[in-house]
Amino acid sequence: MLDKVVIANRGEIALRVLRACRELGIATVAVHSEADRDLKHVRLTDESVCIGPASSTESYLNIPAIISAAEVCDATGIHPGYGFLSENADFAERVESSGFRFIGPRPETIRLMGDKITAIEAMKEAGVPTVPGSDGPLDDDKERTLHLAHEIGYPVIIKAAGGGGGRGMRVVHSETALLNAISLTKSEAAAAFGNDTVYMEKFLENPRHIEFQVLADEHGNAIHLAERDCSMQRRHQKVVEEAPAPGISPDLRTKIGERCAEACRRIGYRGAGTFEFLYENGEFYFIEMNTRVQVEHPVTEMITGVDIVKEQLLIAAGQPLTYHQEDIVVRGHAVECRINAEDPESFMPNPGDITRLHVPGGPGVRVDTHIYSGYRVPPYYDSMIGKLITHGENRDVAIARMRGALSEMVIEGIKTNIPLQTDIMADCNFAAGGINIHYLEKKLGL
Repeated sequence: MLDKVVIANRGEIALRVLRACRELGIATVAVHSEADRDLKHVRLTDESVCIGPASSTESYLNIPAIISAAEVCDATGIHPGYGFLSENADFAERVESSGFRFIGPRPETIRLMGDKITAIEAMKEAGVPTVPGSDGPLDDDKERTLHLAHEIGYPVIIKAAGGGGGRGMRVVHSETALLNAISLTKSEAAAAFGNDTVYMEKFLENPRHIEFQVLADEHGNAIHLAERDCSMQRRHQKVVEEAPAPGISPDLRTKIGERCAEACRRIGYRGAGTFEFLYENGEFYFIEMNTRVQVEHPVTEMITGVDIVKEQLLIAAGQPLTYHQEDIVVRGHAVECRINAEDPESFMPNPGDITRLHVPGGPGVRVDTHIYSGYRVPPYYDSMIGKLITHGENRDVAIARMRGALSEMVIEGIKTNIPLQTDIMADCNFAAGGINIHYLEKKLGL
């Protein structure tokens, strides 16, 4: 078992990792910025080290500072959480070459999946369904590119190989706009990701966003933990997630899930990961793999009973998976609402002091948050301040419990998106299930 783990993150995920470490008897070290001295996990951890100013670049993205903190505290592992350096292959490599255990995939696996072109190639080899596209990077042969787009059929989407999070994408509806769109995307990709490689795919106009959670160890074992529906999005950012996805049959779940697990075995995957798909007209199309724990992992934990973060820690310690595929049984339904410190109408971040906090409770209610009364939400980081999760024997019960939990939740001193989440839970189309990724933006008039 790992003796001591550096938690190289902040907010609710840092607290989540700390709690998992405590259950396993692992000592913890919180590394934090000057602005985050009062974070809950910093107060609760065994040791803490300030690694820089408020700026992420000088703190949570400061690789030498994090490595130094691990050395000073004599840690054995580093957990990157999500965001920041969690999918940075260079960081993972530095961690392992410095003698620490990176609690995540191997650096070479992160690189493989971080490049969307090589990721798609790897998925095709494993039999995972992918979106029809260029099957590789676009070159300078304009005639070939125009012919390829014609074969795929408009609309098409141009994507940066090193992109992610909704960036580095451009939809093209006609041949006349194609070459200029490729040129613009290449320029933007070079500036944003240091890599101007782009590729082309068929643009699915009204898909759902469905993802499969996987776990894999160093001994060749890999399992899937069913799927989540993350279609309720605004500007490519998830707002509500649920598991399992409405309308997905057990047979289709098994078929796609097993292919994801097989892909993990083929690429030698280690740790927790997520295969993201677009789903339209009964077909799944792989888009990318996230090589880390996801924000929305609690809904999967609620329906399977698997503690994903604890499994990450056990896998990083070299232990085999605690579960076999036959142990994974989907029970009931779970819904997660992301709670953000933002204006519910303009979506502008709204940092400040929390003067009063009351979190809901009752059967099937879980709150993952780092905030407390008197806590000051800083203006320097992502606006998410917590996650509200409900579970019930079926989807209707889970949604009803979420409506009740949202009505009980009180956060004063700052604005939050609780009114928006309340509105979503009352939406008849959401209640019916199966909304597509454009639904929320159309509902909001964006």
